[in-house]
Amino acid sequence: MVSTPFSNNEEAWAGASAWGAADRMNEIEALMWRAERHPRLSSTITSVLLYDVVPDWDRFYAAHEWAAQLLPRCRQRVLEPAVPVGTPAWVIDDDFDLSNHVRREHLAGPGSMSQLLDLAASIAIEPFDRTKPLWQGTLVEGFDGGRAAYILKLHHSLTDGIGGIQLMSLVQSRTREHTEDKPAGEPPHEASADANRLAAAEVSEQARRLPGLMRRSVGLGVRAALRPQGALADATRFGASLRRTLSPPPAAPSPLLRDREGTSWKFGVLECEVAALRAAGKAARGSMNDAYIAALLGGLRRYHEHHGQPIDGLPMVMPVSLRKADDPMGGNKFAGAYFAAPIGIADPAERIATIRGLVLSLRIEPALDTLSLAAPVLNRAPSALGGLLFERIGSAADLSASNIPGVPYPTYMAGAKVERFFPFGPLPGVAIMAAMVSHNGTCCIGLNLDGDAVKDPDILVDCLRQGLDEVLALAG
Repeated sequence: MVSTPFSNNEEAWAGASAWGAADRMNEIEALMWRAERHPRLSSTITSVLLYDVVPDWDRFYAAHEWAAQLLPRCRQRVLEPAVPVGTPAWVIDDDFDLSNHVRREHLAGPGSMSQLLDLAASIAIEPFDRTKPLWQGTLVEGFDGGRAAYILKLHHSLTDGIGGIQLMSLVQSRTREHTEDKPAGEPPHEASADANRLAAAEVSEQARRLPGLMRRSVGLGVRAALRPQGALADATRFGASLRRTLSPPPAAPSPLLRDREGTSWKFGVLECEVAALRAAGKAARGSMNDAYIAALLGGLRRYHEHHGQPIDGLPMVMPVSLRKADDPMGGNKFAGAYFAAPIGIADPAERIATIRGLVLSLRIEPALDTLSLAAPVLNRAPSALGGLLFERIGSAADLSASNIPGVPYPTYMAGAKVERFFPFGPLPGVAIMAAMVSHNGTCCIGLNLDGDAVKDPDILVDCLRQGLDEVLALAG
């Protein structure tokens, strides 16, 4: 994974114009956008931030006004070309109204975490208005202890998890005090807001790129002819990798998580110290991510044993970031790695070691990014085909788990300190979506559970908490 914690606000603001600067979606973003069938195949990502105090509403709203000017993507909507010859464009919404995107809620007493998570899930499962900018922020007052929370909802076509952390690094502050002389945003480059012109421009661009593509194709053919044995070996390796990455994980689906409809979302949270989870992974010669996955699997082992249906393996997918250090901020650049999760291993140290080997082997698969190769074809076919593919890909796994590096320092929003940052991914066919952000020394784990598949979410979350405690015990 590539993390981008900025050393100060000035460093972050200097690169603000690069966040989401592309005029068009990339092929993966377009596929997520066109294949979405909400809520079963949702592409909504949600964050719940806990504040230590209630921020002043006027200052909080003004901070969003500034952010919307700093980051043009906040004011842009999606425009589809008249015919699917290319990916959708981002264009300025002439009717943009910030009040449609920044809201205010108040929890009734006692303002518990359970109430907050229920509210966040209800907000997350509401579909976006696809004619407007694809984000929504809600300040929640009345939270336990006189505190507040912030629920931020984004469409996945805007960004992936790391891009989301970059976004929050840009708009949050390193101090509680008001920052004077913040930079103003520059007027965005305006793409054509006409669907017919957009399609014509895409055809023209493809025609312009065609000679270069032909030259590269000829060059590849010449190189293959000059070294036929090497080309054959490369093709054989890629073919073998393709079979491994496209084949269903060698584990039977869980008998407890079959009824997946995605019509009801249940949120849960776990947390622990970053240092403790890292030490637990190190104790078993693994990483913090290996320890995190091992904790989830230990919890799922307990859950299945609780129901009298122990299993040895479970099909799982793990997003792998494909970002490089010099990639632009925002957007999406990831691939999904499928494998059989070793749930049946009772010893947490052995489980971590096994996961370590699996993850290292998956990251070097030549065909890991296969979906990017297929996306251009699918994006020019009827959207129902992309939806069918997404459903088959998502339903191939019971569990999805991602780990997103956060910031190691305190952050503030309108004078309120961010105490926790819980991420919640969408449910693209899986039964359980787990995501972890490390924020200022705390691992914040957000769980999105398909309420149709998980009939007893409280029991599952408790089992996962026990799995986490079991792994943390390795750190002594």
